[in-house]
Amino acid sequence: MAFKTREAEILRGNARLPTDASTKSPLQRLFTDPDFTARVVRHLLHLPVRMETEDRRVLENLIFPYYRALPGLRSILFVGCDWYTRHYERAFFRNTDYWTIDLSPRARRFAGRRHVVGPLERLDEFFPEQRFDVILCNGVYGFGLDGHQQCERAFELCRSRLVDGGHFLLGWDDIPARTPVPLREIASLKRFRTFLFPPLGVCRYVTDTPYRHTYDFYCK
Repeated sequence: MAFKTREAEILRGNARLPTDASTKSPLQRLFTDPDFTARVVRHLLHLPVRMETEDRRVLENLIFPYYRALPGLRSILFVGCDWYTRHYERAFFRNTDYWTIDLSPRARRFAGRRHVVGPLERLDEFFPEQRFDVILCNGVYGFGLDGHQQCERAFELCRSRLVDGGHFLLGWDDIPARTPVPLREIASLKRFRTFLFPPLGVCRYVTDTPYRHTYDFYCK
């Protein structure tokens, strides 16, 4: 039930409809939203603050463990940071060369120890080719990565920054408000090989969420 309540609120926000987060001040929410209050307290205590949704459960319980256990895994780039990602390095990738990148300077407080402020389509300014074993790009397409050329450049650079055989995960919401460019029209994405993700047995997994959060699995 908690998942469904949270997911309904996210759907409103992702569909660009009013939500508590967009219509109330943080102070108002502190006294009227118990879940928000709990997150604030956990944040202040430096405890993990999780997003209680089905798509995050799949990401954290199935996807992260699989990539973390890859033989020879050395480096990971996680794209996009917010309050629910602050614990990711400590909880899942403590012994990995874990980097984060986000366009917004304010996202720095939710990032890993090694962090870059900048857009994904300028990845070449920060990292050399064949730098990462895994790139996780979740909740970025449709949330700032919106233009056709912007997407072409971003995915092209992601591929070139992966080692041969490296993995690329694209997580996105399959709803009209968050699919600005049809993925089938992005040529640079087609240069990846689709990857049958063993824990789920598919190359594309649509989560049981009202905003149809989808995970696409690729290899270089």
